[in-house]
Amino acid sequence: MGKPSHKVLVVDDEEPILELLKYNLEKQGFEVETASNGIEAVDTARRFHPDLVLLDIMMPKMDGVEACRQIRATPELQNIFIVFLTARAEEYSEVAAFDVGADDYILKPIKPRALVSRINALFRRDSKKKNTATQINVGGLLIDRTSYTIKVKNKEISLPKKEFELLFFLAQNPNKVFSRDDLLQNIWGTDVYVLARTVDVHIRKVREKIGDDYITTVKGVGYKFNLQ
Repeated sequence: MGKPSHKVLVVDDEEPILELLKYNLEKQGFEVETASNGIEAVDTARRFHPDLVLLDIMMPKMDGVEACRQIRATPELQNIFIVFLTARAEEYSEVAAFDVGADDYILKPIKPRALVSRINALFRRDSKKKNTATQINVGGLLIDRTSYTIKVKNKEISLPKKEFELLFFLAQNPNKVFSRDDLLQNIWGTDVYVLARTVDVHIRKVREKIGDDYITTVKGVGYKFNLQ
């Protein structure tokens, strides 16, 4: 048997769910580890270095939102995929998940085959993006997709995966205005349901790190990257 294509960490406090997801993911060739609470999830992620974390919200010791925040704060884990799989259907829970860097938010119950399909879609989109232009250098801003690094006037800045992709996409299309829906479709994809507010949150975080000169808000329309 060949090397598994991707590593997945499954986090849930219900043992039957862990066993079901682990079985179905391994059957599809993924290398899988599990954790049953948020603290264990963070520790395992830092040791296991997964390509994707499948994360519940309501868990003992540390909830999934805080676990996601801590995983994203770990430099070597900033660019992995984090997908919430939860029974929490409230809008505030979904907003909180995307605010800390979720790539997808899926409501339980979901059939294992449908879940595997969603996970594979994330990896396919990521593969396609890696095959596009790899470096943009404009107005003192260097964006390098191969290393997921950014330099502003020669100072290196760290951005989580979705913030990086949002900036890279806008910089690839300078002076073109994109609506929130355009950005949601191009960055998060059509098979992921994300609130429009998520775009505003990510834009705000990018500006906090690179400054306000590069991305302009076009009132009532959306955002554009300024070609300086």
